[in-house]
Amino acid sequence: MTARELLEIIANGENSAVEFKRETVRPEHLAEEIVAFANLEGGTIFIGVADDGFIEGVQREDVEEWLMNICSHNVIPAIIPFYEKVQVEGKTVAVLKIPKGAHKPYQTAAGKYFIRVGSTKRLATREDLARLFQLSGMVHYDITPVPGTAEKDLDMVKLRNYFLEFNYFDLLEEPPEQRRRILVNADILAGTEEQLCVTVGGLLIFGKEPARHLPQSGITYARFRGTDLTTEILDKKEINGTLPEVVERCATIVRDTVAVPAQIQEMKRQEKDVLPVVVIREALVNAVVHRNYSITGAKIRVFRFADRVEVRSPGRLPNTVTVEKMKIGTSYARNPFLLKYMENLRYVDRLGRGIPMIIRQMKNLVGKEPGLEEKGEEFWLTLYLK
Repeated sequence: MTARELLEIIANGENSAVEFKRETVRPEHLAEEIVAFANLEGGTIFIGVADDGFIEGVQREDVEEWLMNICSHNVIPAIIPFYEKVQVEGKTVAVLKIPKGAHKPYQTAAGKYFIRVGSTKRLATREDLARLFQLSGMVHYDITPVPGTAEKDLDMVKLRNYFLEFNYFDLLEEPPEQRRRILVNADILAGTEEQLCVTVGGLLIFGKEPARHLPQSGITYARFRGTDLTTEILDKKEINGTLPEVVERCATIVRDTVAVPAQIQEMKRQEKDVLPVVVIREALVNAVVHRNYSITGAKIRVFRFADRVEVRSPGRLPNTVTVEKMKIGTSYARNPFLLKYMENLRYVDRLGRGIPMIIRQMKNLVGKEPGLEEKGEEFWLTLYLK
């Protein structure tokens, strides 16, 4: 980093990725800032700069060793930041770049979890922690029990058909106690013997009305006349049901809105799909299986614009997963229960072929790859129509 670059950053002030600290900051307080950055997208801490941007500089000769010790001993798990010194206005500023943590959640030596919100840090809430642990793969939200639910909230016809096809026995012929034991072992029910609840995954695959207990489930669909959200809304639907149901319903809606140009060649009508249903279904399956269901109040959103279809899925990419890894077929099961059952129902496979297939199909059809990007707390998959 050059002195000019440093001065430009300081002039813009603190933000979600920039923090100023004086050299006198206590190690435990600096660790809190490091943890907050590591738990989200990373950031840069400038040591020797006051909150108002005044450059005080650092005097201690062992500043690098001091900072590395804080990252090793005051942050759990330890992180390895990028460090450099920048000379500016005759003073030295220590620059500590904190990477996006690959082993979330991070905590201080005092056992506190922080996240970055704008230009400040705050203690992580229970919901924040749930998302962080899910990102780490240490906790799978899809097998957590949903309070207020019971066996009566399951569609026994769907369960019976599933077990007949994949386990070769009639679940409904089992005694009630044995049936409940089977459902617990299958992660469809969870809790205590006194109070068994349906799991998140159990509701999403076999529930009678998943949206009643999981309002964040389902898909919001909207069609716009133009190419952005400010244009006229032509259609809007709330699509609820089990995951197979919402995938099929939404795929049908999107397919019916995508024009299929036809030409008469050699006295025959020749049609070419603008957006094949296999691509639409795969994009939707990817969203419903891999979204973060611990983010309450946020549904998957499917927007049909004049020139593209966007599938916006709640949740950041899990630890170690990047867009580039997705393109080559690297897979990670944020929701292993959902992946397992949707695989058995023949909606997905575990080979990570979905995104590469979408990329290949779209390049053949329109000459460009689909858009794949993280935006805030969402992952966007964009299918271009031209």
